[in-house]
Amino acid sequence: MDVEIIFKIAAIGILTAIIGQILKQTGKDEISTLATLAGLIIVLIMVLNLIGDLFTTFKTIFNF
Repeated sequence: MDVEIIFKIAAIGILTAIIGQILKQTGKDEISTLATLAGLIIVLIMVLNLIGDLFTTFKTIFNF
């Protein structure tokens, strides 16, 4: 597993937290929630792609 993917997920989390705090301080709580949700969805898609690659690797290793 690449360490690069961990750094990408951490960067998305940090950016989402910063954007969320800025939007909350300006009084736009609903948009802050949507921004946080968007960050979560992006990370989930990245993780799902990694899980798909893992299953593909298992498939080729065990000749299924």
